[in-house]
Amino acid sequence: MQCTGQKTDGEVFLAGVWFSTYNTISGPRLAAIVVDLSEDLRNREDLSLDHLLKNSRILMSTVAHEIRNLSGAVLVVHKNLSRLKELETNEDFRALGGLIQSLERISALELGSTPSQNGEVVELTSVLDELRILIETTYHESEIDVRWDLQESLPLVWADRYGLVQVFLNLAKNSQRAMTATKVKHLRISAGEENGKVVIRFEDTGIGIASPENLFQPFQRGAKSSGIGLYVSRAIMRSFGGELTYEPKAEGSCFAVVLPLHVAAEEAVNA
Repeated sequence: MQCTGQKTDGEVFLAGVWFSTYNTISGPRLAAIVVDLSEDLRNREDLSLDHLLKNSRILMSTVAHEIRNLSGAVLVVHKNLSRLKELETNEDFRALGGLIQSLERISALELGSTPSQNGEVVELTSVLDELRILIETTYHESEIDVRWDLQESLPLVWADRYGLVQVFLNLAKNSQRAMTATKVKHLRISAGEENGKVVIRFEDTGIGIASPENLFQPFQRGAKSSGIGLYVSRAIMRSFGGELTYEPKAEGSCFAVVLPLHVAAEEAVNA
């Protein structure tokens, strides 16, 4: 049981209580062990806030990059139109140019950080075990067969553990949605070392991808929610030196999460 407790000095704390029954000569007894979980709660909340701020920076940086590209294209069009004499003295047209330049300056704000700052040494097997716990019950209820094909003794990788779990969950949920109306429902999650990196693949028997060339573009028409799930997932991967790619298949879809090895990442930082 989890509840709040109060110490003899009046301090309130978060309590975890474990109960156990046992028999004695005098009859059954109940024992309770009370543990102060306040520090764990504080650590968990601090970690959640840190992760939220980190992802916010990643998102803002990637969106700013897209805005910068669009602003640059619009500015070129504006300069081409400025050659028209009838627009030379148009105040609205001049004002539009000023707005474009202002937007370009705002989008130039650098909120990103280096892969060495965003990453840490991660034991991938434990992350995949956590993913299994998070998705298997839901997948079983959806009558989806999950197949795990993991290399034994996966090497240590360089990543952000919580960002990695978020990317894995997003890919798994995308596969689940893609298999809602299909008769065959299989998701194969594989992981292994390839060419000095670790690759984790999510292969499903879903409806497939109609326009793979637009997959990682934000705010797509017809996309669920805001259409930025894969866009943000790839940005998270790139923030610590990883990559997220789509591998075409005849049926279904396959996404590959590519992670640098811990040793390779350290050598790049120290180079």
